[in-house]
Amino acid sequence: MTELQDRLGLETPVVQAGMGGGLARSELAAAVSAAGGLGTIGILPAPFLAAELRSARERAPGKPVAVNLLMPFLTREHVDVCVAERPSAVALFCGYDRDLVARLRDAGVMVLHQVGDVAGAKRALADGADGVVVQGVEAGGHVLATQPLTTTLPAVLAVAGKHPVLAAGGIVDAADVRTALDAGASGVVAGTRFLLTDECHAHPAYKQRALGAHDTVVTTLFSLGWRDPHRVVRNAAVRRWCRPDGTARTTPRVLTAATLPLARLVPMSAAGRMVARQRLGVPMYSPAAILRGDDERLVEVTPLYAGSSAARIDTIVSAREAVQLLTP
Repeated sequence: MTELQDRLGLETPVVQAGMGGGLARSELAAAVSAAGGLGTIGILPAPFLAAELRSARERAPGKPVAVNLLMPFLTREHVDVCVAERPSAVALFCGYDRDLVARLRDAGVMVLHQVGDVAGAKRALADGADGVVVQGVEAGGHVLATQPLTTTLPAVLAVAGKHPVLAAGGIVDAADVRTALDAGASGVVAGTRFLLTDECHAHPAYKQRALGAHDTVVTTLFSLGWRDPHRVVRNAAVRRWCRPDGTARTTPRVLTAATLPLARLVPMSAAGRMVARQRLGVPMYSPAAILRGDDERLVEVTPLYAGSSAARIDTIVSAREAVQLLTP
């Protein structure tokens, strides 16, 4: 058993990525935690986040549950929820805040910080994070790494000392987990494998596009309110507004840059209304993914986040089965 498992009470060193915007809710997080891993609720409007965290604990009593906080969209209310509710761990992503780390740790919350390189790991640990999640460029969703996991993992392990390091990017089965553990990781974080589960709140059409997808690309097309690149499955929006390598064309880049200050002011609760207005002919696309109950036409104009490892996943399973498939 790794130190990470011992501290969080995990039966297996498998962490479900906290896919934000409603993809990873209490149903998914609780199912993963009940199966022995660490389920994670993605960032949501603060009152909803609190309700989902309580629901996950009710669904998986006595099991650890984590929360993922995306720094570009973080509010004081999100922090207050985490301090009051005290999830087992909080994962931070795409930004740094030493005072936030201190406040969470003072509340007894383990702080993990997701990074893409050695510089990010050094900054996170200097800020007081308990451990780091290191990405490889294979990862789906927002990607900070520019190198594969086989390069980033040993580099970060070399500077992490006794702090736990979790590996993310391209993790879809038990062999991948064993490889990461043998390389020195304390655990793994899997996203795409848990995206393709019954409990994930992604729209069925999104799941079908990601299932077995061989054609993912890193782009900045879906970046209203966000600067960092993301790996997605190609859809109509990507084919129309990106070059073959995924680079966004001039029009969406200019529009996204011009509207960034205003986009940051839009509350998370308005994300659904923004997504519903997205059209192929107007390349102003938010990071919000298509969820259950949304109009299926939106599958062509919303980000279909998935890692390059989606090509190796050929079935949608329960979250419990996904944990079993990942456990060495």
